[in-house]
Amino acid sequence: MSLEALLAPYAAHSAQSRGRRIPEPDSPSRTEFQRDRDRIIHSTAFRRLEYKTQVFVNHEGDLFRTRLTHSIEVAQIGRSIARNLQLNEDLVEAISLAHDLGHTPFGHAGQDALNACMKDYGGFEHNMQSLRVVDQLEERYGAFDGLNLTFETREGVLKHCSLTNARKLGEIGLRFIEKKQPTLEAQLANLADEIAYNNHDIDDGLRSGLLSIAQLHEIDFYARHLKKVEAVYPGISGRRAINETLRRMINALIMDLIEQSQSHIREAGIKTVEDVRNAPPLIAFSKAMRNEAAQLKRFLHVNLYQHYQVNRMTSKARRIVQELFHAFMNEPRLLPPDYQFEGAAGASDAAIRQARLVADYIAGMTDRYAMREHRRLFMIEET
Repeated sequence: MSLEALLAPYAAHSAQSRGRRIPEPDSPSRTEFQRDRDRIIHSTAFRRLEYKTQVFVNHEGDLFRTRLTHSIEVAQIGRSIARNLQLNEDLVEAISLAHDLGHTPFGHAGQDALNACMKDYGGFEHNMQSLRVVDQLEERYGAFDGLNLTFETREGVLKHCSLTNARKLGEIGLRFIEKKQPTLEAQLANLADEIAYNNHDIDDGLRSGLLSIAQLHEIDFYARHLKKVEAVYPGISGRRAINETLRRMINALIMDLIEQSQSHIREAGIKTVEDVRNAPPLIAFSKAMRNEAAQLKRFLHVNLYQHYQVNRMTSKARRIVQELFHAFMNEPRLLPPDYQFEGAAGASDAAIRQARLVADYIAGMTDRYAMREHRRLFMIEET
């Protein structure tokens, strides 16, 4: 019996996929979503995630999360939840591993800076860029640009999208216009992302010394689980206490999400994937857990993401991205040939196309490559 035979009827079955943009013969050994996952793992963009910032820039320490380790943690959490909900683990894994492929160097600071630079050229959304990576920018196959992923994986990668951009995307953008939902697997991957980053950012914040255990006692969710750890392991301290507490926090979030989602699916009478698309969001936390997660987010925003030492690095990061963008736009010959627009177009259209190529180039950079390019352009001793 295949694993897909064990899935719920409202799960995404690969045999019922809406298919790929360019049809391909079926694989005799893998499902379509397994093929998607494998293509993502072997992509250049996926390897680059190893040197892209989550919160701390790569050179600040060897043990901090990167976009790569974050994506792997999201996939693990997502698969665990999917198994319990009888959803398609392979699709959840593919979406989870691909969801940050379009992220810029330097995390959200880099994204915000690039979006500001692209304001007059259509803007920059990292979810749109992730879709652009898998649809166009990867160059691995002779028959097509991109990775030619299934509709369902591409839909999950595009978890947010402005209406302006949705109207340009055809079928993949329709759900934003029609206010419909993606598959349960896509909804799940989105919340697995939230579970992963909330908890590992606490871990990285403590490891960096920017957060303290004393500060975390202000968070009821953390304090409550730490108390349980101390009851089981009297005298526990240091990394063991932190890891045991975070482990329980992650488990509590996962169990709440499973139970609440099962309840939503049951109460809505969901029988098919089409029912899922026409229902409100079904994968969700309980109200109480949502409030706890929101408190955790607020705490991290104030005490970690806005910490003055993080702000110093993000300020440098914004300046690097902005100066690279303007240098390349002012003098496109500084770009590698593949990123110089030379086609026939009017002045305005040519500028938009050139800006998009510059955005592709910058968004594809790792942190250290962006810093190296900046030195090459602006420091006389670099070549």
